[in-house]
Amino acid sequence: MQVRRVYYQVLKLLLFLLTPVMLWMGQMLLTDCNMPVLVVASSDLYPSFLNRGDLLFLTNYKEEPIRVGEIVVFKVDGREIPIVHRVLKVHEKENGTVKMLTKGDNNLVDDRGLYPPGKFWLERADVIGVVKGYVPYVGIAAIILQEHPKVKYVLLAWVGVSLWT
Repeated sequence: MQVRRVYYQVLKLLLFLLTPVMLWMGQMLLTDCNMPVLVVASSDLYPSFLNRGDLLFLTNYKEEPIRVGEIVVFKVDGREIPIVHRVLKVHEKENGTVKMLTKGDNNLVDDRGLYPPGKFWLERADVIGVVKGYVPYVGIAAIILQEHPKVKYVLLAWVGVSLWT
């Protein structure tokens, strides 16, 4: 009887751990985006749009064009954290290549200084996703957990104990 209870607790723990992973994978398939949900970590688009801690929902459909004024999330070589900025200019060529220039609404200059040396435009391959919606301040909990690891460990211990009992 005791063995059965241990199996039940292990299965409950596995279900708790795997459910978010399955939801994340499903969102990746639906949005064609490796990072379908993202928390804004800076205030580069404040005060016009996004605040630190806002939760963003992204898509990355290759056939959907990116236009001036849209907010994109991009990653460039040499920077670990993705950047969330507005598209300032777009150059589309006849052969289908697209180059774009971005800028944070709260920044005085465009993002050419953020791009790798010698690169003056972003390409479609640099874009992680296009912002389709957001929920204000929901991601602040993720920022707190990132910036204060002790809170994260206490929360994980509490979840582990509550699941085991």
